[in-house]
Amino acid sequence: MARLDRMTDDPFAAVIASLKRLGLIPAGVEPELSPLTGGVASDIWLVQAGEQQFVVKRALEKLRVAADWRAPVSRNASEVAWFRRAGLAVPGAVPAILAHDPAEGYFAMDYLPPATHPVWKRELQAGRADPGFAAEVGTSLRKFHESTAGKSGIAQDFNDDALFKAIRLEPYLEFTAARHKEISGALLGLVERSLRNRRALVHGDVSPKNILVGPNGPVFLDAECAWFGDPAFDVAFCLNHLLLKCLWTPSAASRFLRSFDRLRDAYFSEIGWEPAAELEARVSALLPALLLARIDGKSPVEYVEDESIKRGVRGFAIPLIEAAPGDLPSLRSRWAEALPRILEKT
Repeated sequence: MARLDRMTDDPFAAVIASLKRLGLIPAGVEPELSPLTGGVASDIWLVQAGEQQFVVKRALEKLRVAADWRAPVSRNASEVAWFRRAGLAVPGAVPAILAHDPAEGYFAMDYLPPATHPVWKRELQAGRADPGFAAEVGTSLRKFHESTAGKSGIAQDFNDDALFKAIRLEPYLEFTAARHKEISGALLGLVERSLRNRRALVHGDVSPKNILVGPNGPVFLDAECAWFGDPAFDVAFCLNHLLLKCLWTPSAASRFLRSFDRLRDAYFSEIGWEPAAELEARVSALLPALLLARIDGKSPVEYVEDESIKRGVRGFAIPLIEAAPGDLPSLRSRWAEALPRILEKT
């Protein structure tokens, strides 16, 4: 741990001064911090101030990846706004916001310890894939979208296409398109379609690393990409991870696939803001593109390193980007059939 009041030459000192002004750090208390891991886009610290513990998050202009990936730090304010909206839609599904200082570019929120709120990614890595929990994720995600669908006021508050392009569409789809000229037209078409379908408030990073397995259900973190756009992106982004985890922990592949099914079924069970088949078709088109992007985009998953497996993923994804199946059960079945061949290439 570092003692923050002594870090006067560190830019974090301004954040501490702000926290003191806002009353989160009592007078006379020397706070301590320790860095938390889990993302590439922000500095995240656990702050101990007397008997109180909380988390402080500040967005980075340049993300911690090998490629040159930059994004406006104003996304910090969008993240806070998403938390507040999501908390109204599904009480308890997000941490409570304790303070927000846009001028210093940070916010403070409740700390949810791993002992009671393990990270879903770590559970999946260990093969502990609970289809019932995946269904809860799907239900919460649908409620987030449903609560904001078609609301023009929210659309105006989250209308920063440039932010979403910088932190999601460019590093995933556009960057991958530049590496795969043969399907660049299809990938860039998905970018344009995503920008056209402005239907609901989108989280933008519904990944297992950003979901905690809470005692009362899933808790969602890291909404830096929040944007009013196509809800298909959130669904495809999350389901993509359940397919990828089959490559990380093959012994649990059947449970990952059942989790895929349950999340899909829970999400699509009560779609009311648009025809469910149209939304599912957009998810089915995005998913193989995101699968390829997690191999060849700016932010590849860290657990797929074997070149033969990467070739197998490309061989699966590229034909589906060129001709999407149109529904998720078909895509899931094709992945289940291809998986043994992909894994055999190690």
